[in-house]
Amino acid sequence: MLSLLAGLSNGTYTPHGASMAWRDDLLWSHVAADAILALAYLSISLGLAVLIRRRRDFAFGWMFRCFALFLMAGGLVHLMSIVTLWHPFYGLEAIIKALTAAASIATAIALWPLVSKVISMPSRAQLTSANAELEAMVKERDAALDELREQMAHRRDLEAALLQSQKLEAIGQLTGGIAHDFNNLLQAVAGNLELIARKPDDIDRVVGWSASALNAVERGRLLTGQLLAFSSKQHVDLHSVRLVELIGGVKDLIERAVAPLGQVRVERIDPGLNVEVDALQLELALLNLAFNARDAMPEGGILTISAEQRSGEVSPELAAGDYVALTLSDTGGGMSPEVRARAAEPFFTTKAPGKGTGMGLSMALGVARRSGGSLAIESEEGRGTAITLFLRIAAGQPRRIVGDDARSDARIDLSGCTIALVDDDAQVRGSLADTLTSAGATVREAADGTAGVELVNSTRPDLLVVDFAMPGMTGADVVVQVREAHPNLPVVLVTGFADTAKLNAVSDASVAVLWKPFEAQELLRKVAGLLRR
Repeated sequence: MLSLLAGLSNGTYTPHGASMAWRDDLLWSHVAADAILALAYLSISLGLAVLIRRRRDFAFGWMFRCFALFLMAGGLVHLMSIVTLWHPFYGLEAIIKALTAAASIATAIALWPLVSKVISMPSRAQLTSANAELEAMVKERDAALDELREQMAHRRDLEAALLQSQKLEAIGQLTGGIAHDFNNLLQAVAGNLELIARKPDDIDRVVGWSASALNAVERGRLLTGQLLAFSSKQHVDLHSVRLVELIGGVKDLIERAVAPLGQVRVERIDPGLNVEVDALQLELALLNLAFNARDAMPEGGILTISAEQRSGEVSPELAAGDYVALTLSDTGGGMSPEVRARAAEPFFTTKAPGKGTGMGLSMALGVARRSGGSLAIESEEGRGTAITLFLRIAAGQPRRIVGDDARSDARIDLSGCTIALVDDDAQVRGSLADTLTSAGATVREAADGTAGVELVNSTRPDLLVVDFAMPGMTGADVVVQVREAHPNLPVVLVTGFADTAKLNAVSDASVAVLWKPFEAQELLRKVAGLLRR
């Protein structure tokens, strides 16, 4: 092979141009054609080389390189065709053609598998159609998500409405017992006031009668406070609560819920058990569980309340730790396994229409979970039911309840202070004015919210006492308007209405809320505290 190439390159052969008898037209037409083809091949290969060098992110870049090499070899072949017209360098031409053949074979071998891949790739029209389908799917998904959000919001609103209805239902069921208690309280107040009116000069006995009347008022305040808490939408206020005191405070309401057929028995509770919970919501949960127990004992029975500390894994829903297990167990008919599995679901009830909302257990479960706890149900048909609330043990001590010093008769001096008093009830306004005046304050009065705003703007008092529930402009509205011109004015907001949201909207360090009914000394302490007297 090498000897053949050497023979083809030694110049002994005739050049290609001789075969054309050196006709200029034929010769130069071949030269022109080969030159054009050579330039085209070489320029295309150069362009491909520049392209793949600048755009290294191109897919199948190696295929572009194969094409560039093949075209470059083809350009060189055409250049050699021009050279051999005059010089018989057939050996060199053979080598270049062999290289070109090798490049062409390699390119062809690489190309055909690639062709099938490229053919299987989606076309521009297919991609456009696929993108359109994806956009349609995304829009459908977004629409479905929006609908789901609306359904969830509607469900939350419905649950809130039903829960509120359930609270009012609880109050309705307590109405008879509460009316009886209030009649007793009013009788105690009226009787003691009548005795005072008959014998005002008997100082020792007047003091005793007034103390009895105030005690009845205090009992009424606790009862109305519980009713307001049950009937209103309250925000969650988690704090340390002494369980034995909470059970003792709500025991009367639970007894009314179970009466007249059932009895309530409270086992001894360790006074050192403190739980982290919203006290009012826990009381409502206990009351609802008591209603459930009463309905489960139509022929009468016993509801037992007990509490104990448990440690470790007390519930599958809770991390291992220390908890208080507060259990209410009844001697009623119990639940079947099917009912027990669904008992805590919202709206599930086995009661007939109009006999209940089915929110009692789910509400109690919600209270426990918001407090970081859980609820467990133990029940068997014919053997009663035990509902256990697992509550977190409180890290700190319960809020200190003001003791004897809260009822102290220590003299509070408000001399030199001007107080604006706004209340639509003339009797209440007169009582508050006398209380403040007796402490030395100068009192300016207004009978409604609009007059109260004008009074503050004209007199510029040191402090504002305003009732919350007034027709037209509420006490909260008065505070908002007054604060525009007097941002630092101290305010005592007097209320017996548990609209937590509106109270929170105006609450700050210079606003003290005083809940009706209250003692005169409590009002004076609030005022003195804000004025720093």
